Amino acid sequence: MLLTVLIAVCCGAAFAQAPAQIQAPAKAKRQYHVSNLDTLGGTNSRGNSINNQGWVAGYSNLAGDQSRHATLWRNGSTAENLGTLGGLNSSVTWNVKNTEGIIVGISQTLTPEPLGEWWSSFAFYPGPNNIGYINLGFVWEQDQMRGLPPFPGGNNSFATGANNLGQVVGWAENGVHDPMCCTDGPTCHQVLQFRPAVWELGPPDQIHDLPLIPGDTSGAATAINDNGQIVGISGICDQAVGRHTAKHAVLWENGGVIDIGNLGAEFWNTPTAINQGGYVVGFAGTPGDPDGNILHAFIWTKSDGIQALHPLPGHVYTEASGINNHHPRQVVGVSCDADFADCRAVLWEGGVVPTDLNALKGGYSARLDNAKDINDLGEITGRATDSTGVRTAFLAVPVH
Repeated sequence: MLLTVLIAVCCGAAFAQAPAQIQAPAKAKRQYHVSNLDTLGGTNSRGNSINNQGWVAGYSNLAGDQSRHATLWRNGSTAENLGTLGGLNSSVTWNVKNTEGIIVGISQTLTPEPLGEWWSSFAFYPGPNNIGYINLGFVWEQDQMRGLPPFPGGNNSFATGANNLGQVVGWAENGVHDPMCCTDGPTCHQVLQFRPAVWELGPPDQIHDLPLIPGDTSGAATAINDNGQIVGISGICDQAVGRHTAKHAVLWENGGVIDIGNLGAEFWNTPTAINQGGYVVGFAGTPGDPDGNILHAFIWTKSDGIQALHPLPGHVYTEASGINNHHPRQVVGVSCDADFADCRAVLWEGGVVPTDLNALKGGYSARLDNAKDINDLGEITGRATDSTGVRTAFLAVPVH
């Protein structure tokens, strides 16, 4: 499973002892009404974000599965094609919690990539046209998509999250040719340094960077809340997709940067979401596994620090992708066996022990294999796979 910063992708010391108040067993006993969300004609779609209005955003492949477009579902299951910035592909890749009509993501342009970079976006598009063009983060509002600029001298940018204060976060290249970028591996095609970015939406949209951990040279912001707290990663340029760029999982607040720790490894430490209370979830690397074959979901709070979230029995791999403001807190993600032959959407509710959402799906027939986000109503989106292998975005609504 390929991850990123980002991506999107043993245990032993990683499963640190959690305080007693966090070791409660899984409490989720409710059932969910699960439904498929319409596609744009292809056989692969996924919901990656759901806000408190019930807007689901993500992607859907077009017919033929050679390209995909950022997709919004806001009127039941009907899919809205958000288009591109001129290229073949676009996607909403992270959870965007804005409730003011703003969606953010990434899109190819028609401009050829002048340095041969694959950028962070290549893993989020289907082949064969997932590389070769400049990619920009985008903002979509009032039925219009516009690109977000990189730092001076850079070519590419990437947008992940937006709050209700007119701020978008992500990362963007500058003009520095960084020798710590990886250019000689099968997926190593990065030349320029990149920094965590905040765009203050205009017009005009204005970009500024965030500080890194001292000694680090590249990084990325992955999520933001309405208190202006931002989470992300700090490290070196590397391959522009997680790994050594994610040496440190970090929190930015009050103008400073805080290292929130890890589970024993100095790679793949990636926050994916932050709620309004400052609770952070994400995934962390395994010692001795810089390729990210086995990752571990975590939750971090100021009071308890970083805690591993357990997998399902027989599983070894987890990621936490979304958290809401519910009490007790609700976190969603994925749990997989070592071969990734059995991956399941899971819910951690008020503790570190997960519940398999497939046990709560009623008569829905497809397997819920990944939960990507949850809103304050407890509604969940992600991806399901049916018996024919078709992968479809889903919406799971609690049955009260």
